[in-house]
Amino acid sequence: MSQERDIDMVNRDPNNLNDHVRVCFDEVLGEPDGAHSIECVWSCAYKCFNGCKGCCYKLMTTICGIPLAVCWGCEFAWITFWHVWYVTPCMRAYMINCGCMQKFYGTCLQCFCQPLFEAFGYCFSNIRVTNMSG
Repeated sequence: MSQERDIDMVNRDPNNLNDHVRVCFDEVLGEPDGAHSIECVWSCAYKCFNGCKGCCYKLMTTICGIPLAVCWGCEFAWITFWHVWYVTPCMRAYMINCGCMQKFYGTCLQCFCQPLFEAFGYCFSNIRVTNMSG
């Protein structure tokens, strides 16, 4: 059963996955006091930065977006397949075997070590230490 969700064409990153690549002109370029270019240069640089960034991004997504989406779709299909048909069953088998080993180990401790340590405890339970000042 497939559930298709409508995609949001306005907010295309609703989970903020790529906030770290959200770059604005003033986060990349900044002129400190005493080192200002001519206003038309600064304004033109702003327009060129945003225009080139937008055009290059659109060109790269036009050329590479669909093939990369296919590759990533296949990658995540492979990961899902691998986990469903191999990793999860292996982990389940491992947990079953660990539970068996845990019972075996606990039984060994209760049968062999616990009586031994109880006997040692009983032997040493009557030891008294006194401090003698001399």
